Amino acid sequence: MAESGRDIDQNLIRELAGLLTETDLSEIEIEQNGVRVRVARTLTVTAAAPAPVAAAASAAAPQAGAGQSAEPALQPGTVTSPMVGTAYLSPEPGAPAFVEVGSTVREGQTLMIVEAMKTMNQIPAPKAGTVTAILVEDGQPVEFGEPMLVIV
Repeated sequence: MAESGRDIDQNLIRELAGLLTETDLSEIEIEQNGVRVRVARTLTVTAAAPAPVAAAASAAAPQAGAGQSAEPALQPGTVTSPMVGTAYLSPEPGAPAFVEVGSTVREGQTLMIVEAMKTMNQIPAPKAGTVTAILVEDGQPVEFGEPMLVIV
């Protein structure tokens, strides 16, 4: 009987791997009947893909001389995505953005929204400070842990 359980798990893993490819996600996790399965893949980024991030990172470059790393993920005030979803910089289409580069924010203030599974999740500022870089564009898909914004 254990062998048939393994077959089911292998089939589930194959289905999840196929779903990753179809949906262009980098990882997926499911729990069924007390068994948790996580499938992840490594993404290869082409030279054309990082253009929006490179533009945002270059906007932060003048700040790097002030004791910060030029790499957004290494900066102490980097706000990362808590989930896989779509980032929105404003509460609705056509509305002003929650924050812009140079905005002063207070702890808990909404910085942006990440939509996941048709749920709008407000992303709060983890600390008070000034927004020095916005590393995502409105409507851009984001991965778990992806740097989205820098506050100093």
